[in-house]
Amino acid sequence: MIDDYICFCHNRKNLNSKTIKSYRIDLRQYKNYIEKNDMEWRGKQAIESYIEELHDHYKPKSVKRKIASLKAFFHYLELEDIIENNPFHKIQIKYKEPFILPKTIPLNSIKAIICYAYEQIKLATTVYSQKIALRNALILELLFVTGMRISELCSLNLDQIDRNDYIIRINGKGSKERLIQICNSKVQQLLDLYIDKTQNDNNRFFFVNRRNNPLSEQSVRYMISNYAKKARITQHITPHMFRHSFATLLLEEGVDIRYIQQMLGHSSITTTQIYTHTSISKQKIILATKHPRNKMEIQ
Repeated sequence: MIDDYICFCHNRKNLNSKTIKSYRIDLRQYKNYIEKNDMEWRGKQAIESYIEELHDHYKPKSVKRKIASLKAFFHYLELEDIIENNPFHKIQIKYKEPFILPKTIPLNSIKAIICYAYEQIKLATTVYSQKIALRNALILELLFVTGMRISELCSLNLDQIDRNDYIIRINGKGSKERLIQICNSKVQQLLDLYIDKTQNDNNRFFFVNRRNNPLSEQSVRYMISNYAKKARITQHITPHMFRHSFATLLLEEGVDIRYIQQMLGHSSITTTQIYTHTSISKQKIILATKHPRNKMEIQ
């Protein structure tokens, strides 16, 4: 049944390979737990026992995902009339994720990393080293100016990019598509130059390694970490921090959170609202200049 469900997710729901892989792992984990404990897999008691087991061994975020995978599986079984009663209808699940503020990158550090990337383009002495330098600079620019996820960036194809209007069609989580425009002329020029220099290699993938295979997420993480060190930045920088910085800085500039939600590809505005807690510097300015108490003179 698990294999049938995985096929359903691939063919009917058109989920991406990363999501399907997570589903398969989560469902096999439940199957192994049931077999190990000799329990009825459709039973409410078995599921509640399994959830308790998850809480004992995983962080709340992982528990939430694993339960969601199992819940979606039972929903599928119910829709297909494989089971008559869905046990999740009678299970109340309560878990509270610890509130962790998104880590952002100071604007001067972002500038330093990007400046270092452009320096590498100027220092390139071979065709190959120039391609790599252009690729790395464009990766950094796109992460910052679009706020896209690293998985979305690494899976980019040339046909997702409109060079006339500089619009990128991003395939996000749950196969949800969104459009985001590149409005900075320097980034537009870099994009054009990169495409002109590299896309005659007849590769449908936009960012590739030396073997013309899609650039891995790990390679991007390594490059960013390396560039940050070379730019003399002591803070540990990750690709996702560019996304956090994108959202936080736009929020601090007064951009409506609903627009930020759309640009990030969040299905719920609740997810985006976490960035309202991160603008401490903006909060300080507002409270120091706008709060009525500052106008009171008390002897």
